[in-house]
Amino acid sequence: MSAYEKEREANIARNRAILEQLDLKDAASQLGVPAKSKSQTKPKAKPVQPKKRPRQESEPVAPRRQSARLMKEVIDLNESPVTKQKREAERERIAKQAEQERLEAEERERIAKRPRHQDLDLFTTLGEQNGTDIATLRTALGSATKDVHAKRVSDLDAFVFDTDKGNAAEVKDLRDRLHKLKIVSRAKVTGNRVYSAAYHPDKTKDLVFFGDKHGQLGIWDARAPTEEGADEDGDVTANDATEGGKYWQLQNHWPASPKSSISSIKFDPTDAHSVITASYDCTIRRLSFISGISEELFSSEDTLVSNIDLAPNQHEMWISTANGTIINLDLRQDKSKARWYDLQDQKIGSISVNPTNPHYLLTASNNRTLKVWDIRMLRTLQSGKSLNTSSEPYRFDYDTMQNFIESKRGQGFLRGEFGHGKSVSSAFWDPRGRSIVSTSYDDTIRLWELDSAKLGSSTSFPSFTPFCRIRHNCQTGKWLTILRAVWSPNPDVYPHFTIAGIRDHAVYVYSCKGDLLAKLADSTKVTATQAVTCSHPEVVERVATGNASGRCVLWAPPDP
Repeated sequence: MSAYEKEREANIARNRAILEQLDLKDAASQLGVPAKSKSQTKPKAKPVQPKKRPRQESEPVAPRRQSARLMKEVIDLNESPVTKQKREAERERIAKQAEQERLEAEERERIAKRPRHQDLDLFTTLGEQNGTDIATLRTALGSATKDVHAKRVSDLDAFVFDTDKGNAAEVKDLRDRLHKLKIVSRAKVTGNRVYSAAYHPDKTKDLVFFGDKHGQLGIWDARAPTEEGADEDGDVTANDATEGGKYWQLQNHWPASPKSSISSIKFDPTDAHSVITASYDCTIRRLSFISGISEELFSSEDTLVSNIDLAPNQHEMWISTANGTIINLDLRQDKSKARWYDLQDQKIGSISVNPTNPHYLLTASNNRTLKVWDIRMLRTLQSGKSLNTSSEPYRFDYDTMQNFIESKRGQGFLRGEFGHGKSVSSAFWDPRGRSIVSTSYDDTIRLWELDSAKLGSSTSFPSFTPFCRIRHNCQTGKWLTILRAVWSPNPDVYPHFTIAGIRDHAVYVYSCKGDLLAKLADSTKVTATQAVTCSHPEVVERVATGNASGRCVLWAPPDP
């Protein structure tokens, strides 16, 4: 070897030793250092893969357009003037017919992009899914109607202890029960990002409803037996990435675009035999489990519905909108009887009805405030000038409402108000109607507790400040659904709520006092933020979550 080659080999050996010390695997491998074996690397989580549906026969192809040159007629120079006139008339008729067909096709396309206001059956909402899916869906929904699942509420003074020992005992019991939760089922329930979720109260099965970004309602029977079969290529797969349970995807709102995102899901509080969905297409629909018909309860031309809530065991619905209006709708009346109250000039992101004192409403707004309203005071509000006498005859504009709030007649309408550092993304009452939890873009979870004396006051609350603040990252940005702290609707246990973690992809469970009860996480199966959470109304050990790709997870004790 020449002196140059010897020096080059020495430099390579020296550099290889330095790279090995710095643990630069890629650079070292380029110099001939063998990389570590694959067995030493940690296995990465594989996302659950949706089941492949059987191939459908292609539709007949429409005739292709031909060029005018190829379609040019061969003109007979000896044809008579009458024949020439008939030929030109026929050509003009064909051109007019083609233009009419084009205009009709464009009109059909415009109509197809508008919200659907008519009643929809399962065959329409399921779309391309076959008759077998309709039969199994009817069976799943029918089983949920065997019992009446009326919404249950707790007592205002439930789980109130004189000493901290009582709270500590309840916290320990919940920690022991929630510690058992593991991932028992996964599936890609919706085609797009999950926006909302609700857990059906039936205890015999885990029936979870998810609303996605494109107006699709995913119904997931998470523990249903899976039918193992071949996919469209004839392959049979059974591994950890296989979907669990059975799900159906209903296009409940239209068009299938971000203009139809399902913002809220609620069950009928009297029997839970129907599900109510609110959408950005400015409509609210109710799907009956018995008939399978989706009917429209509310619609508007340009009022985006951000959230809905229903009074327990009543037919009264409250709606919050993106323009700062709250709407009161009696489900036994026509939607034209709805009363509109323009409370604010910015979006109200959530609305919550107090379960034990339904005359108290809780709103969270983009104007950085959380407010408690006493709707009994609205009875004294005289009818003002309607903004639309034909379809909205009971609307009170912003100036009317502000004058009412500041007037003597309106004293006590606004009971409590608290300003946050940034926009308030959500605020909800607990099942007792005593505690409040709010989330805000100032990265803080706040907790309030109101006793009987405060709720029974005739004017504004003597004090309305949170007793607990929890630091929590709520910066979801553009591609994640807004994080919301959601109470468990179970009235038989110590009040607690769930909220997603962004960085660690975990689900956090806190008590009504701010104690961390559990952190649900599994890095081998979950690698995305579970932005939307919900809990079973009857079973403590059940939590369901969904992420931005439509993949959903059920957390429960593993089967023995």
